Amino acid sequence: EMMSLFSKVVKIIVAENGILSRAHTPSQAIKLLKTRKNFLSTTSVCLAKKRKSGEEETRVSIRGLFSETDRSKTSFIATLEVFKERDKHLRGHVEFIYAAMKYMEDFGVQKDLEVYKGLVDLMPKDKMIPRNLFQEEFMHYPKQQQCAIDVLEKMEENGVLPDTEMEMILVNTFGKRSHPVRKFGRMMYWMTKFKNASPWPLPQSVPLDALELAKMAVARMCTVDPVSNITVFQTSDVEDAVDDTWIVSGQSPSQEELIAQHSADQPIKVEGPFRIFLRDQLVGYFILRAEAVPPPTPKKADNDDVSNLKFWFTGQLEEEEEKELTKPLTVHEQDDGTILAIGATGTSSRDSLLSWIRLLQEKNPKLAEIPVLFTQASPIGTVMTFENQQETENKADLKS
Repeated sequence: EMMSLFSKVVKIIVAENGILSRAHTPSQAIKLLKTRKNFLSTTSVCLAKKRKSGEEETRVSIRGLFSETDRSKTSFIATLEVFKERDKHLRGHVEFIYAAMKYMEDFGVQKDLEVYKGLVDLMPKDKMIPRNLFQEEFMHYPKQQQCAIDVLEKMEENGVLPDTEMEMILVNTFGKRSHPVRKFGRMMYWMTKFKNASPWPLPQSVPLDALELAKMAVARMCTVDPVSNITVFQTSDVEDAVDDTWIVSGQSPSQEELIAQHSADQPIKVEGPFRIFLRDQLVGYFILRAEAVPPPTPKKADNDDVSNLKFWFTGQLEEEEEKELTKPLTVHEQDDGTILAIGATGTSSRDSLLSWIRLLQEKNPKLAEIPVLFTQASPIGTVMTFENQQETENKADLKS
């Protein structure tokens, strides 16, 4: 009975695998299954090799399309037109779009809306539009829809706002309720809100000149004090200067007062370079910093204390108290130090920073008496406030 049952099961398995076995015994059926298994494994290996070679040929052909010596917007769009003319059925459009996205920075078209519309327009129309609700929700043609979403995300990363023409291309390609069209709707809602939300607006394409970038960066950082002055110096005005470059310096009148009130025994430091990004451009800057000063103790009594009230009509006179109020801290006096000036130089060298300090002595003569240390390195680790520093020193004293 067991053998008969086993033979029936084997015949069913063989029939389901497409083998109309002429075997009447289990051993013959098992031999046929092994033969078919070896055939399938050999066929799959051959197909995998063929697929791999085809993919390599596709990569080589796509790489050849973008191997232009003239890397400009015109040549990039011409490459898209060549792909359209070469394959009328637009086969391999997903691989081509991903490859084109990798070369956008090399051609300088990563912020061009027309190029993004040309990429999405490479996909075939009307074929991938869902016909029912299930196709809409379960992402009909998922590979192509994900490719379009990746194109939209690259637009979002580069700050490119889509337009109505892009919406029509997506609708004609994937349908009105597809996932790329939903992504387009979210981009149109949020990108328009955040486009002008920054209090420090920048042009769409920032200048590439280092001096202009330094002016914009120092002016942005000095907006914490509206009366700050931005000055451009030349190291050639300093005697014995080695570097011939420019210096952009930012300082406010309150910072000049802090330098004038600084003790000549306490040194100040020139720290940096630090980094600030203006869109995709990097600017290095330095700060002139003094050590943190402990906050002054309040000299006026607490007005909310009602435990010991004295009134004139009871004959009790109020004791004279100091009415002097504590001076509030400026915006430049932070917990980790006092910022006395901000500067950026063309070479970021030690000699240019020394020239910067000498040029600052024209408005801050006290700098000639204060020792200045050049660290020439950004601080590493977490910022330690004055209170935490005092606690650390107290703990060290107790341990010792």
